[in-house]
Amino acid sequence: MRRPRNKRVTQADVARHAKVSQAMVSYVVNNNTSISVPEETQRRILRAMAELGYVPNITAQRLRSSKTLTIAAIIPDITNPFYPAFERGIQDVVDQNGYDLITYNTDGSREKEHKYVQSVMQGRVDGLVGTFFHLSAKDLFPLIRLGLYVVRLEATVKQAGSHPIDNIYVDNLAAATSAVNHLIEKGHTRIGLLTSAEGPVEHRNRGFQVALEQAGIPLNSDWILEGAFNEMGGYEAMSRLLKQPEFPSAVFAANDLMAMGAMMAVREAGLSIPHDVAMIGFDDIVSAKLVYPGLTTIAQPQRYMGQRAAEMLFERLIGDVPETGRNEQVPYELVIRGST
Repeated sequence: MRRPRNKRVTQADVARHAKVSQAMVSYVVNNNTSISVPEETQRRILRAMAELGYVPNITAQRLRSSKTLTIAAIIPDITNPFYPAFERGIQDVVDQNGYDLITYNTDGSREKEHKYVQSVMQGRVDGLVGTFFHLSAKDLFPLIRLGLYVVRLEATVKQAGSHPIDNIYVDNLAAATSAVNHLIEKGHTRIGLLTSAEGPVEHRNRGFQVALEQAGIPLNSDWILEGAFNEMGGYEAMSRLLKQPEFPSAVFAANDLMAMGAMMAVREAGLSIPHDVAMIGFDDIVSAKLVYPGLTTIAQPQRYMGQRAAEMLFERLIGDVPETGRNEQVPYELVIRGST
């Protein structure tokens, strides 16, 4: 007898097809290890599921387990190539654990960060991986009180608190210092900075200053310009910098997008990279090696960082970690290309 076309295949249907009890099917579907199901019986059930096109009812499973089987990711800018790579790493681990992923894009806005944290608090997810430009750990405590776990992508080490908020980070201060030291080693003493009022720039700015201080190079505040944390921001800031009576021979940009925008401004001014102006960025997004000349930059392992952040979150969900927050540092690398 044929089944009605639109009727959902149930566990009872699978049980009849495999000639076993419905309870036995449930044990296999839910991977219940407390009950031993003979291998031959498992094969019959799995074969019946495939033949009938059985799809587990995820909603029912979630209700029974009191879990949503969903993770949230809050990121600042999906158009910045750093974050899709980071997000892909999260997705890898989420998929491996049979969970779904919801992504929120904040555009670096304080209001949207608050809004999406409130959305997460509505009981739609089991945990959160977040990159926050404005919210502090204290702003996330309400999530912890609701039993949700949080892993943050940070710009530097944070003090491990009594709340189970975990942090994964690249030491932005040390990395930025390394970037500017590379320019100094190439013989530059007139070095500018393109930075932003948004993004993880505080420690990158400080690294720039530390490198100059250590080398005894005076800081020229006229050569520190702010722009949006993207290509247009870099282009506009660099255009203003080049209009000054004297401009630097090398520039450190707070991220690769700003650096690439700055490179466009340099070329439009009829100048050469790196002979007239050397350029270094931060992140090593995919396009950093595709522009000409290739962009010297600080590489962060974006996909790995997403994977590890998600792994830390699932370690929390499993419960085999300390109750206090954890900090995990990921190494950076100076990647030298033609722009310096």
